[in-house]
Amino acid sequence: MVKQRILLSWSSGKDSAWALHMLRRRDDVEVVGLLTTINTHFQRVAMHGTRHTLLKAQADAAGLPLWEVPLPWPCSNDIYEQAMSAACTSAVQQGIAAIAFGDLFLEDVRRYREDRLRGTGLEPVFPLWGRNTGELISEMIDGGLRARIVCVDPLKLPADFVGRDLDYETLRRFPAAVDPCGENGEFHTFAYAGPMFREPIPIEAGECVTRDGFLFADVLPRLQIAAP
Repeated sequence: MVKQRILLSWSSGKDSAWALHMLRRRDDVEVVGLLTTINTHFQRVAMHGTRHTLLKAQADAAGLPLWEVPLPWPCSNDIYEQAMSAACTSAVQQGIAAIAFGDLFLEDVRRYREDRLRGTGLEPVFPLWGRNTGELISEMIDGGLRARIVCVDPLKLPADFVGRDLDYETLRRFPAAVDPCGENGEFHTFAYAGPMFREPIPIEAGECVTRDGFLFADVLPRLQIAAP
């Protein structure tokens, strides 16, 4: 059987990381790259604020090439769509048939992605779609995924959650209205360990800042000191 070659839309967070794990368990697809937009002014992934060095560390640990889509700052929606259209054209030219997304249940987000890919020759794939998010986050944690909460919307989740690891203790303390996977924009994460990576990514905590109404906890690569 010829496997369908696909790109995975990579935010650097837990959902895209778990989507990679799920896709690799299938016999009919082959993930050939991680498609990521980069804010070229700050050299970070938008919303998650992930540093480019850590993004590369994730790709190395996953054993996959990065497909970087550079975006200016500020970036209009027109510029974003032009950049993504160019990436889609390049993907088709290289024999890629689909792009996978880690979306869970937001219909408007899924419809937007389907509309943008219509006519490009690329099929949208949603490997986590429709999963119960309480069950899904437990599956992630029990499966070895480790993720740090790096962005919080303080209107939806108390500020003291930023910078915490997303574990059972953190989940227990979430307000009842918060989706355990943060699918309603309550929080975003950085995945640093799990079955999708060959080895954990060493990290340490950086400073916390407020930007555009959101709280961000910077994550830094932890330097490894070789033994004498």
